[in-house]
Amino acid sequence: MGDENGGGSAAGGGDPVGDDPAIDEADGGVDYAGRAASILGFSRWWQIVAAAGMMAAVSPYQYVWSSIEQPLAASLDIALPALGAVFSFYVVFQSLSQFPAGKWRDSRGPGALTFLAALLAGGGYIGLAYATTVWQLYLLYSLGAIGVGVVYTVAVNTAVKWFPDRTGLTTGIGTMAFAGGSALVVPYVRANATVAEYGDVLRNVGIAILVVTLVGAYLLRDPPEDWLGLADREDDDGDEGLAASLRGRAYTTREMLSTWQFWLLYAMFVAMAGADLIVIANVVRFAEQFGLAAVVATAAATLLPVAAGVSRMILGEASDRFDRKKVMAASFVLAGVFRLALIGAGRAEAGIAFVALVMAAMFFSSPLFVYFPSVIADYYGARNSSGNYAVLYTAKVGGGVFAGTVTGYLVAAFGWVPTFALGGGLAIAAGLAALVLRPPSGSGLESEAATPTD
Repeated sequence: MGDENGGGSAAGGGDPVGDDPAIDEADGGVDYAGRAASILGFSRWWQIVAAAGMMAAVSPYQYVWSSIEQPLAASLDIALPALGAVFSFYVVFQSLSQFPAGKWRDSRGPGALTFLAALLAGGGYIGLAYATTVWQLYLLYSLGAIGVGVVYTVAVNTAVKWFPDRTGLTTGIGTMAFAGGSALVVPYVRANATVAEYGDVLRNVGIAILVVTLVGAYLLRDPPEDWLGLADREDDDGDEGLAASLRGRAYTTREMLSTWQFWLLYAMFVAMAGADLIVIANVVRFAEQFGLAAVVATAAATLLPVAAGVSRMILGEASDRFDRKKVMAASFVLAGVFRLALIGAGRAEAGIAFVALVMAAMFFSSPLFVYFPSVIADYYGARNSSGNYAVLYTAKVGGGVFAGTVTGYLVAAFGWVPTFALGGGLAIAAGLAALVLRPPSGSGLESEAATPTD
């Protein structure tokens, strides 16, 4: 850590944990690593480590649900369809909590807010171990979901605020932890997913969530406003997109809502969240529907978050290095194609192919949680990124309602195959829509959109 603690000089080098060498400011660049080190006293990558740890800790709310719903239903003596609304409640509260949390964080920092999130997320899961009625389950999961939402918006926008030069990679690391962290929990839960054992499982997971998020709340902090000193710069040397993002192209939420690009992004987010969550919430039951062996369902549920997590870092880095819009478009179209292929593998009762296609489908759809915050920062600036992305993230409510309540209705009316096929179609439509995106007028990036490569 001490190697980077040398102030803002280019000679001080980059982050020892992976930053590119600092750029000489005399050449028009910005020494991001050095300036961050002079503020923090240590490498800015430790902010990503803390954020990623918190994301991994709260991930069971989303990725372990399909493994605990059956023992919960048996314990409470209710039908499984009655629990479908729990996942919808989770998505609603996890999504809607992010806007007020993001606005608070942008103006007051992450400390107290993240401490509250730790109590909600950890306490919610611990409380599930003692729930005796359906309404208690709804309440506890919803309170926990608010904590998850706060952690999510704080973690994602920590990457945006400290890494304007590597937004795709660093948001990818955080959201990778959100997906991949639960891979350690799923086998533990599946091995003890009985009425007799699940109470201890839920309590232990809740304690782990509480401890890790409290540590993260202590470590996280935000950079001061205009920490890179670009507010008054008039030159266009160096990285034009990054400089513009920090030089006044900071849209307020109201200004962002007045652009057509935001509403296209919103529709794309609804479609992709629906396609993504329908697999996450139903992969175990979908495998069972085709009569696949229990080991196939367990493997799919375990490897799904691994594929989702790894993809966020790999494709997040790709979106930094190449045209982000084109990477996003190709990724979403492939996500849809692999979802359609998943149906064929299930019908053929090909267990290995089924697991492989679940991983492929999630590999290309899960980076939606990297692409969208990065595009919001690209188009609307980093200064108000927490609040602005939180507004876009409310689109996940539509995806969650589709994956939970609407999916239950569609399965009852038409069956699993048409329902999963619809998810594939939504992903392909979102990928094609991405090709229409252009930077908003007045963003300072219009010239990039006019180039022949766009």
